[in-house]
Amino acid sequence: MDPHHDALADVGRLTLVRAAAGIREGTFSAEALAKRYLQRIREYDNSIHAWAWLDPERVLQLARRADAELRDGNLRGPLHGVPLGIKDIVETAGIPTRMGSPIFSHFVPQRSASCVLRLEQAGAYVQGKTVTTEFATQQPGPTANPWNVGRTPGGSSSGSAAAVAAGFTCGAIGTQTRGSLIRPAAYCGIVGFKPSFGLISREGVHELSATLDHVGVLAHDIADAGLLVAVMAHEDDSTKPAAGSAPLIARLQQLRPVEQAPRLAAIRSPAWESAEPAQQALFVANCRSLAASGARVEEIALPASFDTAGEITRAIQAFEIAGNFRQLKASSGEHMSVKFRELCETGERVSGESYREALRRRGELCSELAGLLGGFDAIVTPPATGEAPASLASTGDPAFCSIWTLCGLPCVTFPTGVGPSSMPMGLQVVGAYLDDARTLEIAAWCSRNLPFPHVPF
Repeated sequence: MDPHHDALADVGRLTLVRAAAGIREGTFSAEALAKRYLQRIREYDNSIHAWAWLDPERVLQLARRADAELRDGNLRGPLHGVPLGIKDIVETAGIPTRMGSPIFSHFVPQRSASCVLRLEQAGAYVQGKTVTTEFATQQPGPTANPWNVGRTPGGSSSGSAAAVAAGFTCGAIGTQTRGSLIRPAAYCGIVGFKPSFGLISREGVHELSATLDHVGVLAHDIADAGLLVAVMAHEDDSTKPAAGSAPLIARLQQLRPVEQAPRLAAIRSPAWESAEPAQQALFVANCRSLAASGARVEEIALPASFDTAGEITRAIQAFEIAGNFRQLKASSGEHMSVKFRELCETGERVSGESYREALRRRGELCSELAGLLGGFDAIVTPPATGEAPASLASTGDPAFCSIWTLCGLPCVTFPTGVGPSSMPMGLQVVGAYLDDARTLEIAAWCSRNLPFPHVPF
């Protein structure tokens, strides 16, 4: 009988914190954990397609090496022996990084992205590369939602969200330019965390939009998200946050739900009318439950200036994509999807003057949100328009994410209910810039008071 059977019986819901502790304390080995994940992948991934690249023998070799190091007294860090999925626009040394595009089908980087190096320094290893939409934009890959394989997992961090939700891994790295991380997390019934802009270096992450791109995480638990971001948080020339500090990182590693009930601004946002009735009803019910638990919940309407936030975001994104991909489109445009070529062409029509005006207006919106948040601990708002759409041809609508991404604020989503089609839906908590730890702590308080019955797929 496998001595680790009982400890890993529910490996599909094993949190990253518990996985790291189990390996560190000898409850189970890194190899045993790796084998259980590989078993689940063999059983289910032929219908989910979360992985763009996976080498089972390499996974086992790295897990065995972690066990050998531990036996020798070499604990490399808080993630020792933990396998993680890495979105396939994030460079990984010696491992293909294909960007969801045939143009990069043979691209194998010589060096890993900064965020991957920091995860490895903390003892984790790359379990595999997870499917991304083409260049992390609109053209979906083959990944299906583990809750219902006829529905999208969202995008562009499709494979990362599906891999965590399916129990193939205890954590994964994703990115967000508009709604590419929060929305898949909501659709797949897991935790998604997009940190403050610049908190995690983007060095080695294929750039879509310098103004909007964020690196973030997907996990089973809010504490897992904090630990992963704490390990990766690092300033460099590609990010330069206003204040990245050791106290913030330490607090991210040891999150505790706030003891005092928070002051929450309930914001429906300009996207409210696009939300499905079930999502609207769940948001209202969540706000009532939080108020009944002691939170001060005040419904706030954003100023009219935010009505154009989506337009501003699209202009910035399109202009920057057009510049970043101009040469590649000229040399290999025939290998790009029609959707992506059209996005590049849209960006080519945005004038430099219009782009600079969009950046100026973005700055004004950032200032307005900072002022609004001064009277509250956090914002609560829907993470998506509703349940995952019943199609693999679209990754869904990012409308409920665009404002917070545009302004670079920390956002976390977690599941709070299921919709009429038995698909998960959630709540999004948004905090002040670089107040990431408190944002997660408030989200943990909210999650504790909005229990979600996990239903295995």
